[in-house]
Amino acid sequence: MGLLLELQKRIPDGWFLRRLLPAALLVVVAALGGRLGWRHWSDVGLARETTAGVLRFGDGLTPDSAAVLALLAVAAVAAALLVPFAAGAVGALASGAWPWWLTPLGRRLTRRRARRWAPPERIAREAVRARAAGHELRAARLDARRARANPSAPAGPTWSGDRLRAAEERIRATTGEDVAEAWTGLLLGAPDPSREALGAARDAYDAACEALVWSVAFTAVGLWWWPSAAAGILVGLASWRSLRQAVETLCRTAEAAFALRRSDHPADP
Repeated sequence: MGLLLELQKRIPDGWFLRRLLPAALLVVVAALGGRLGWRHWSDVGLARETTAGVLRFGDGLTPDSAAVLALLAVAAVAAALLVPFAAGAVGALASGAWPWWLTPLGRRLTRRRARRWAPPERIAREAVRARAAGHELRAARLDARRARANPSAPAGPTWSGDRLRAAEERIRATTGEDVAEAWTGLLLGAPDPSREALGAARDAYDAACEALVWSVAFTAVGLWWWPSAAAGILVGLASWRSLRQAVETLCRTAEAAFALRRSDHPADP
């Protein structure tokens, strides 16, 4: 415990809490899960015996225990270093920037989303009819769907990508600026409150992508120990919701920052 507290003091909180600590937990769960397996998944005694065998310091640290601890530490650090790269790929997929070799899959997903899409006005009318017929549960579900629905038909394979593109179009319509070209200038020239808000919104987006990566990793460990898969699925559902919230916050913050920039630097007549 003292070692963890000292590491937390010396390592940035974002790196420690979002990467190193989950990586260490993943390695420990993978090691114990491989030892327990599906047949003895709830054998607390076997888990305690395995842990005690590795952490046997009564007569000094044995070579075997030192080697196991070194391997676990290397695996945890390697996982923590790989997560940002995997999260970058998840962020690209969520934003709709799919590589060329996934274009056929992206087109199929776009067509499927377009078939399932309904205008918010139609969903609202269905909710009114359901409420009038006494189906309150269906009406509540339709109201929730209407709140999440995009006003225009899907143009990409992901909801996040459509939301980001819609925000870019609104910014272009109101300010005449292209987000991709003006983003760096916005970060450099924005006042501190705007820059901090944009940084926090982007950090929340990155954190949600990293959480999705961890959920996949823990679910994969479930091949050897099923409780890890259950935990990974729960983390994945929460991370997916966090990703949507982060996209909404990022879009609204970016729109507000560009609007403030335009008001502070109005165009010349």
